[in-house]
Amino acid sequence: MFVAKWSYGKKNTEEFYKRLREQLQDSAQWPSNYLYKFIVPTDTRKIEQIHAVFDNTGAVIESKQSKKGKYTSISVTVHLKNPDAVIEKYKEVGLVEGVISL
Repeated sequence: MFVAKWSYGKKNTEEFYKRLREQLQDSAQWPSNYLYKFIVPTDTRKIEQIHAVFDNTGAVIESKQSKKGKYTSISVTVHLKNPDAVIEKYKEVGLVEGVISL
């Protein structure tokens, strides 16, 4: 299983995805399980949007609210066929307002 920790600015997005693709190709055999970690403001609609990205994929999704309940961390473990599938899901989740990918 591979876990990427990252952050990026909008102008570096494509360069980031290029590096991530290379790292994923070099560090895992595909198909493989991949662990995503996200933090999102605690909002049912936003959490449901993230769940919807992984519908019908067989993903195992775990959620935990922060101590004060302001944020929710979401961990998603899913079996994917290649690095491009990993990046596609990051891009889909990235459309959720306020989400932070770890």
